Amino acid sequence: MEKNLRYEEAWRFALASISCAIAAAVTNPIDVIKVRMQLDNELAEHRGKSVLKQRYYRGWLRGARIIVHDEGLSGLYKGLMPSLIREVVYSGLRLGAYEPLKQALGSTNPAHTPLWKKITAGAISGAVGSSIAVPMDLVKVRMQACRQRHDEHRRYRGTFHALKEIIEVEGIKGLYKGIGPTVKRAAILTATQIPAYDHTKHTILNHGLMSEGALLHVTASMTAGFMTAVTTSPVDVVKTRIMNQKVAGGGLSHGLVYRNAFDCLFKTLRSEGVLGLYKGFIPNWMRLGPHTIVTFFVFEQLRRLIGMRPV
Repeated sequence: MEKNLRYEEAWRFALASISCAIAAAVTNPIDVIKVRMQLDNELAEHRGKSVLKQRYYRGWLRGARIIVHDEGLSGLYKGLMPSLIREVVYSGLRLGAYEPLKQALGSTNPAHTPLWKKITAGAISGAVGSSIAVPMDLVKVRMQACRQRHDEHRRYRGTFHALKEIIEVEGIKGLYKGIGPTVKRAAILTATQIPAYDHTKHTILNHGLMSEGALLHVTASMTAGFMTAVTTSPVDVVKTRIMNQKVAGGGLSHGLVYRNAFDCLFKTLRSEGVLGLYKGFIPNWMRLGPHTIVTFFVFEQLRRLIGMRPV
């Protein structure tokens, strides 16, 4: 039963944070595999199909087995804490602000909102949320990229040690390394994921193919997850590589492999070809698919429980 809620906007942001954090916890192992595959054989002189063959993690299933063998089951849960913190901030904002932004653009009927308004609202909310959460995204990527099993060999011992170490070595600006591709990825991701879910869901409803409920939510989420993986994979590879690169010394400008996102893009294309930008596509899709399904399924169910209208 839908009803007028007190503090509806606050509830929307809170439920968005909860649903996205649950999705992140469920999909963290796939996220670790994706990061490892994106960094695998980085800038090696392989082109065409060979760029996908000369790798340590050859496929996401084999990648999972290798990580468990080398690092134990806990290797699949590296970066979980910064990932959860990131989701609460970033995804809470991007999902929570989507509907208010859509209304600000003139949307009055969720069932018949033009697609461009949905895409614009998604791009804005994604860019704003990601720009705030960049430090946790950076820490997450670096912790997930670390192959060492024992604490004494790890790059960082934990989330707060990573923050402290980055500030000491690279300065405050070091926490925002990769902000360009991160914000671009978030804008593309949110401009694809939420509008794709929203538009698919209401198209199905408008044609009477399904009624509001769990099956509809899962169907729309599956479509949104695939579309998001296709649009975000190249920029996700660039983001991961820039965030993971180490500083040789002397601050941010010394010892960097990539000067910026475009430099990373061109070097990857030159060394690995177009397929290099789609390294980790399968685990990216395998993460975004379940992540999208869990996010929207939980989000819609929580909204129903407190009496808030569906997305």
